[in-house]
Amino acid sequence: MLLSLVLHTYSMRYALPAAVMMGTAPTYVLAWGAWRLLSALLPARFYREVDDRLYTIYQSMVLFFFENYTGVQVIIYGDLPKHKENVIYLSNHQCTVDWIIADMLAIRQNALGHVRYVLKDGLKWLPLYGWYFSQHGGVYVKRSAKFNEKEMREKLRAQMKAETPMYLVIFPEGTRYNPEIPKVIADSQSFAEKEGLAILKHVLTPRVKATHVAIDTMKDYLDAVYDVTVAYEGTVDHKGQRKLAPSMTEFLCKECPRVHIFIDRIELKDIPEEQMYMRRWLHERFEIKDKLLIEFYDAKDSKRRNKFPGKSVHSKLSLKKTLPSLLFLGGLTASMLLTESGRKLYVKTWIYGTLIGCLWVSIKP
Repeated sequence: MLLSLVLHTYSMRYALPAAVMMGTAPTYVLAWGAWRLLSALLPARFYREVDDRLYTIYQSMVLFFFENYTGVQVIIYGDLPKHKENVIYLSNHQCTVDWIIADMLAIRQNALGHVRYVLKDGLKWLPLYGWYFSQHGGVYVKRSAKFNEKEMREKLRAQMKAETPMYLVIFPEGTRYNPEIPKVIADSQSFAEKEGLAILKHVLTPRVKATHVAIDTMKDYLDAVYDVTVAYEGTVDHKGQRKLAPSMTEFLCKECPRVHIFIDRIELKDIPEEQMYMRRWLHERFEIKDKLLIEFYDAKDSKRRNKFPGKSVHSKLSLKKTLPSLLFLGGLTASMLLTESGRKLYVKTWIYGTLIGCLWVSIKP
């Protein structure tokens, strides 16, 4: 019985956050849908301004759980500007929490509503979220030979035409670095060796297509590129071998004590324009990431492990940034569920919103 109680308590650590984040999704989609209809006759930038504010509310609520609730320490290194900028955010990719890390940085620049993602095509089928991410300016891409450059350029040009603020998140590795799937790592290293590129240990060989299209299309619209390296403390076993980074569930169960984030702000003039040269530049950036992560995980001096070199700041997120959004969305959802008609609308939003969303993304990227 004691073991059962312990397991139940452990599961509740993520059940409550998951229930709130997922449970408020229909409320959010209804609010967004109402604005989408009302703004149909207005210039696109008016729709975008309110959409960004709505997105800020929802993602602030998400960050309440991922920062305030978990109590994780966010340690920032490098040069994160305090003001908003139009940027491309390039990061190593190891788990689903990486999506949240971009939010953690953006909210510290008051740019949370500007976050948009380049996502794997299969994620467009996510109930409610898949459709909405596309509407918010996200770009779904297919890998390798199926990558549609023209489609991505058109989507980005449409965003620029609407004067959409851009905090575009790209994970150039294309898939997660997973120590438990050594074949993926070995294949990545083999490809690098074949192409005459440096072999990387803690990251995969980056793919340049999406990065090149984004930078080339928006080069006159962007202020900078943020090169971000993320390390989750506690992801090394007793033998010193790297373990799988925490899933969202594990993170919400407070299994990650500290997140270390290194930011290097790069001017556009320092990035080669031609794809061939940009590919080499991107690989060199991932070589730098690899060296940072080797220092973090493998430094011979134990005092240098579990941190990046240079000055750092322990950045604590104020409840004022997140709690009001939680109370607002939670209150709206609760009031809807208190009435029979509200409950019916709630269920129909899940069902029909998902069906309409899947139909929409299958027709229009």
